[in-house]
Amino acid sequence: MESTEYLVVGAGLAGAATAWHLARQGYEVQVVERDRPASADGSSHGSARIFRFAYTDELYVRLAQRAKTGWDELSELAGRELVSSCGAVDYGEVRDPVQLADVLQRCGVEHELFSAEEACQRWPQFAFDTPVLWQPGAGVIDSESAVLAMLDQAQLHGAQLHTGWTLERLERSTDGFVATSVAGQHITARRVIVAAGGWLPYLLPGLPLPEPFRAALPEFQVRQEQAYHFRFRDPQQQWPTFIHLRSGWECYGLPGGRDSGFAGLKVAEFNGGKIIPSAAAQDGIVDPGNRAAVIDYVAQNIPGVEPVPYAETTCLFTNTPTEDFVIDEVDGLTILSACSGHGAKFAPVLGELAAAVASGTGNTHKRFRPSRSAGS
Repeated sequence: MESTEYLVVGAGLAGAATAWHLARQGYEVQVVERDRPASADGSSHGSARIFRFAYTDELYVRLAQRAKTGWDELSELAGRELVSSCGAVDYGEVRDPVQLADVLQRCGVEHELFSAEEACQRWPQFAFDTPVLWQPGAGVIDSESAVLAMLDQAQLHGAQLHTGWTLERLERSTDGFVATSVAGQHITARRVIVAAGGWLPYLLPGLPLPEPFRAALPEFQVRQEQAYHFRFRDPQQQWPTFIHLRSGWECYGLPGGRDSGFAGLKVAEFNGGKIIPSAAAQDGIVDPGNRAAVIDYVAQNIPGVEPVPYAETTCLFTNTPTEDFVIDEVDGLTILSACSGHGAKFAPVLGELAAAVASGTGNTHKRFRPSRSAGS
């Protein structure tokens, strides 16, 4: 039976970041992952996630600024660029670029507002329908490479990684916890951080949580999303990421990187996939209705790509009703949910906050600690 100070369950972006921050602070850390790091069964695989600053909530803008510092540090440690700079455009009457610009102004984030006509001249590959917010500091995160870089750093500081290690049960003991795998392996730990992404709802019923703490947790909604890759008409054209939000429709896109053979734009409807109980229920089947809706949208709004997807995939989004993170701890057990609908960009700061909460050396905003805000 192995033993450790801290056991991290899940080797996606959130779990890897937490392991990195704990290990660099000198704690003994082991990470268990049911498959492999950044597995396709989770939410951290592939090469294309959006990094941006634009939020209507100043709290998240400030966190994105902190995260950018973390990404820069990690890239330097890894010796490679993990966030490629390409900028971002936000538009649509519901997205409200003017309001977003006001928040970015208060936070000191570089940005610029364009009229629809000016934006179409600068980015003719889009058919803009409203003023456009431009964020030159935004970019694309290479998610899988980031996970591997954080785990490399954690292991350099002594952390151990166990792959193919599926948690079957977690039990309290006199000294902390005993984690048991489906293969009968055991790890004892003084403290545990569960960062299981879309698998969290599957694991939650079996976790040894006090009922008041469990009752305070928000509902974790898991969706099986769909994303499509559309080939660039002009391979030399420079593409920003985009978010287009209008009444009844929210769409986002970004250069697909390795995921698209560096040849196309990844486009998806936000929260357009079916709701499933947990990652255990995913089937990997693309909804034909969603495919048709995204193709129709691309044909009308993104003239810079061929409106026929040459690749498609499913992925998991796990969100709370408010889309706030959960970084909450009770009696040595920390629940970490990064909200994979928008959480990837925050990975370095999420790991920092989770390490502080789990170790008791710091805290985080009460919005991320439902047990504290509920007074339980």
